[in-house]
Amino acid sequence: MSRIVNSNDHTTVHEYINRNAETDNMHPAILRSEIESRPMRPRTYVPNSLPLTNTAAPRGYTPSPTQNGDISHQKFPTSKIDVIKNWSVSTYKCTKQLINEKLGKSSKTVDIELETEIEQLRETQKKYGNILKLAKSMATQFQSFILTQQSLGDAFAELGQKSPDLQQEFMQNSETQKCLSKNGESLLNALNFFVSSVNTLCNKTIEDTLITIKQYECARIEYDAYRSDLETLAQMPRTDSNTVRVDDAQQNYQQHKEEFEKLRSDVIVKLKFLDENRVKVMHKQLLMFHNATLAYFANNHQALETTLKQFNIKPKSPTAPIVAASWLEK
Repeated sequence: MSRIVNSNDHTTVHEYINRNAETDNMHPAILRSEIESRPMRPRTYVPNSLPLTNTAAPRGYTPSPTQNGDISHQKFPTSKIDVIKNWSVSTYKCTKQLINEKLGKSSKTVDIELETEIEQLRETQKKYGNILKLAKSMATQFQSFILTQQSLGDAFAELGQKSPDLQQEFMQNSETQKCLSKNGESLLNALNFFVSSVNTLCNKTIEDTLITIKQYECARIEYDAYRSDLETLAQMPRTDSNTVRVDDAQQNYQQHKEEFEKLRSDVIVKLKFLDENRVKVMHKQLLMFHNATLAYFANNHQALETTLKQFNIKPKSPTAPIVAASWLEK
């Protein structure tokens, strides 16, 4: 047939036959007899919506047929399930180990010498953080002080030009304040360099070692958890199922022991190099800060410049862009 009958078409059967007979050059009586002799097929429901096109399976998913040949329901890859399972078991064991340690029901692996060094490092970071906080506050206040000196020097110079009877006195004070502010800028550069170096030591170098220490502490808990698990299984009666469980526990224990010992070695090495680096950096910074402070209060500009060159500090004038111009420059 060249035309499909729509459910909404009200054309009669005779009209349909006559129309198709004209199209197909067939006598209506012959066509009617052929149609009536054909068995009637039940009509099926055809949905109006279009089928979904995005029916691809997720990456890593392999459909497996059931006994009836049907494809089973979608599920996660086995590797992801194993990862979640291992994480859950490890988290449970570590939580149990921590609780038992606090209740005194489980032993804890302790390296007294290493633990003492770790506590000293945390105390050192805390004290250096306080020094950093005070140095930043000093730099901020000292910058405001320099701005005030420069403004006061400009005010003296302006009044010196307008007061002939006090011109010499105003100009002397103006020169003094400008000289002090210039030396203050050199001291401020040294102070900012001190702040930057202590900030790097406290928040980057020491913090990097503390991150490794946190990893070491987590590995210690996992090691103790699997060690306790192995000790508990070793005390159970020797059966086939228990033997398999003991072998698995032994493998897990050995794996976590190696990870624990590796991180312990990393912590020892980092603590050693950190202590050497800390002494070297702070010796340089404290010497620079001491020399710059003495030269500033001695009003020795030459000594200040020498100190900056000695420690490779580039002279900067952070206050220059915001200093008000004098009346001679306007």
